[in-house]
Amino acid sequence: MKLKRLLQQETVLIVAILLAVISSFFVHPDRKYMDYIDFRTLAVLFSLMTVMAGLQRQGVFDRMGRALTAHTGGIFRLVLVLTGLCFFGSMMITNDVALMTFVPFTFAVLSNLREETRLRLALPVVCMQTIAANLGSMLTPIGNPQNLYLYSKSGMSIAHFIGIMFPYTMVSLILLVVWAALLCHGKKENLSSGINRTQNRTASDSPAIVALYGILFVLCLSVVAHVVPYWTALAAVLFCTFCADRITLRRVDYSLLLTFIAFFIFIGNIGRIPAFSSWLQQVLSGREVPVAVFASQVTSNVPAALLLSGFTENTEALVIGTNLGGLGTLIASMASLISYRQIAREMPQEKGRYFRMFTISNLVFLAVLLAEWAWLVGN
Repeated sequence: MKLKRLLQQETVLIVAILLAVISSFFVHPDRKYMDYIDFRTLAVLFSLMTVMAGLQRQGVFDRMGRALTAHTGGIFRLVLVLTGLCFFGSMMITNDVALMTFVPFTFAVLSNLREETRLRLALPVVCMQTIAANLGSMLTPIGNPQNLYLYSKSGMSIAHFIGIMFPYTMVSLILLVVWAALLCHGKKENLSSGINRTQNRTASDSPAIVALYGILFVLCLSVVAHVVPYWTALAAVLFCTFCADRITLRRVDYSLLLTFIAFFIFIGNIGRIPAFSSWLQQVLSGREVPVAVFASQVTSNVPAALLLSGFTENTEALVIGTNLGGLGTLIASMASLISYRQIAREMPQEKGRYFRMFTISNLVFLAVLLAEWAWLVGN
């Protein structure tokens, strides 16, 4: 049973380790293995994940969500706020943290509404939130792991990175607002009293710790902006968290860090196999976006970014392809599994309907954004 649970929860990590081990039979371990690993990306990723885990444990994001929904007066405004929390929140706190925080919060909010309204809104709102988190996160270098990696690898400025993804982010926002309007068309129910009665408010354990994490977050952003050395932020985060809030260190997603390391080894090894390296470079040449989108559907967009980045210099195209590739299948972005598990827990009888709704809506969004990409490239 434990093995089965491990396989289900850490499938990507296990596959990454197997690929790294298999590749090591073709390229035996040597000193160059250390050169494969991007320590800056790992350090920044760990620092950001630790800070986000700490702020989440202090209930900061939950209180922000409750404050924003406290005065919501109608269904349309409620849906916009719940979706907007994931869309805009993911830009700074990452897509997985946004979903881990605001999807359970959404169920808490909806539980105060009439049963008919709750049942009608739950699936489409969670589906919208999942898409919103994956699309909002694509705007910034810290929105998701593959952005942070590709941004660090390319050396581009933050403004340039945002400029690449801004057109797709704006179209995504318009599509989400249109979807919300269609979902709420003709529904005039007043929800203010229900929202205000939401219980189980999470209080901060310590305002001082929240302030400390706020300072550490600014320090992490300084590293992303290439203002502060990455080892400075890493040391500060480790020292401060260990001394002030060491429980948070247990909540960091270490499996993601191990997945990165395993893929670094695999990519480094296959890059030293001339036949495979040459073939993949030929496949990618001029087709980075569609190949990245396709690869993301079967491996998820983080491994796709790690794998493909070793065989093309067109990092901008990989940024677009792996971000748009987060749409589509349930595993295209691993963050999407967070929402699916929440649905399975709260509404197990609706898992199948949610999966169909998720897949269809993701494919629609993907088709529209790929059409936008083709139009932008053509012009």
